[in-house]
Amino acid sequence: MATVHPALAPYVRSIVVYDIAFGGPGVHIGMPSTGVTFVLPLDEPLAVAWDGAPQTVSVGWSSVSGLHTTAAAVHHGDHQRGIQLSLTPVGARALWGVPAGALAGELLDLDAVDTGLADLPERLSGEASWDARLAVLDHALLDSLRRHGTPVVRPEVGRAMALLTRGVPVAVAADDVGYSRRRLSTLVHDEVGVTPKTYQRLARFADAHGRLRRAALDGDVSVARVAAESGYADQAHLARDWSGFAGCSPTEWLRREFPIVQATEHGGGGA
Repeated sequence: MATVHPALAPYVRSIVVYDIAFGGPGVHIGMPSTGVTFVLPLDEPLAVAWDGAPQTVSVGWSSVSGLHTTAAAVHHGDHQRGIQLSLTPVGARALWGVPAGALAGELLDLDAVDTGLADLPERLSGEASWDARLAVLDHALLDSLRRHGTPVVRPEVGRAMALLTRGVPVAVAADDVGYSRRRLSTLVHDEVGVTPKTYQRLARFADAHGRLRRAALDGDVSVARVAAESGYADQAHLARDWSGFAGCSPTEWLRREFPIVQATEHGGGGA
């Protein structure tokens, strides 16, 4: 995990450097979330498609995907290196000059989103160290931020989305910001490309995904505990959402992404 420049912090949730050796070719599951995903591979182009639609594989030296409710299938060889960023929804406006809603459900090359950053993959590939690549990335994003100016987003919409992320019911969030539920739905959809209810479900799912990933890395996995901590009614509720968003059950996801980890169904840990 790289440090995010303070000026980029409102727009960039995380910058992750990855250098992964696999046992052979395979497919990584790109999970839905409330963020905009931006990937810059180094050694070979990224081959990515929506899960279940391999005939539409996009291959390129960059990949931008807006909010989506279907998992992405990221095809890999024996080894992958690159940088992956997660942007806040307003980050799309700040860094590329487009609302996240315009990117929803899309898999695009960077030059199709912002031609001003089209040479960024080439600039990164010309550097010999991660520190140098991250410095190039920082400079490029800061330049882009200056080029597009401060994004204008209704503060009521931002507040409503923050409330939805915390699990506040849609009607309550609408009342809090003084909108009808229908009006709020229109504004949120325009901003991020999904309805308030779907945005709320994505936020809860993303929280569960993060918790389950951390638990797998710690070797102490309980799907039931993750469900309770993420605000699901029970484990079955989480399993239904996980299957809908990820295309597989939580335990199947663990088997594919963390093959040496075994999940327990109720309480406790497992290794």
